[in-house]
Amino acid sequence: MKKLLYILSVLLCSSPLFAQQDEQMSLYMYNPLYYNPAYAGSRNAISMTGMARFQWTGWKGAPMTQWFSVHMPFLNQTLGAGLHMVNDRIGARRRTAAFADISASVRLNKKGHRLAFGLSGGVDFQQFNFSDLQVNDPNDPLYGQSFVKNTGNFGAGIYYYGERHYIGISSPRILQNQINNIDSLSASLNRRHFFLAAGYVFRLNSVLDFKPSTLIKITPNAPLTFDINASFLLYERVWLGAMYRFHESAGLNAVVRIKEILHIGYAYDFPVNRLRTNQRGTHEIMVQLDIKPKKTGFTSPRYF
Repeated sequence: MKKLLYILSVLLCSSPLFAQQDEQMSLYMYNPLYYNPAYAGSRNAISMTGMARFQWTGWKGAPMTQWFSVHMPFLNQTLGAGLHMVNDRIGARRRTAAFADISASVRLNKKGHRLAFGLSGGVDFQQFNFSDLQVNDPNDPLYGQSFVKNTGNFGAGIYYYGERHYIGISSPRILQNQINNIDSLSASLNRRHFFLAAGYVFRLNSVLDFKPSTLIKITPNAPLTFDINASFLLYERVWLGAMYRFHESAGLNAVVRIKEILHIGYAYDFPVNRLRTNQRGTHEIMVQLDIKPKKTGFTSPRYF
């Protein structure tokens, strides 16, 4: 039994395939605050985003993740503050985290281009319920136990943006906190990830815009991973896009803008690797609400 727990601990805590220590999202362009605190306040509104992801549907114990974020600007958009939270479950592992975000930005030119610097800090709660595992001997004294680890962490980021472009570099969890697993049989680290995000909006004609974007994740001593997304905006109301995640999945997504302040989105991913067997793909939904002062109004859609 101890050998089994050791193997499970390594899989759950160390493997990039199972751990997903920084959870994946396909609609990442609508929730940048999760991986870059410098984004706080950049929408010039009280912006709230809720997302839910159901990965590898059809598999028991498959990942399920929920995100919530809220942020707003202060002092004529020179300062921003926010909060983001995540709840993630995969197999016997559960993770809940809450982080506060703060940013400061400077205007670089008359076109409104801004450069923002951000910091975040918060707490991370991780729990392993071994009673959720299927074992040969349920009477084993180790079966049914749970392991809990609570840690603090902080992140930092830089974000440069204008009306039609953005680029950001960040590391949302800088401390590589150690997790000592049950019975001290193994240990793993919360690996430090670095994110590079970029996008640009091309005006094709009076009714159509094109937005390519990418999110690159760099983890020391691990393969490079990245997402590529291509979206078209129709009549400043409907985004239709396609994405590809390197060596993992491809998908389609759609986002609808309603009543000037509300965005509702959906994404579907399907695997292109060996995980495509006996599953029905991944579903992701998103709701975003922007509350802006009435005196300024909305003159054009927000692209980022």
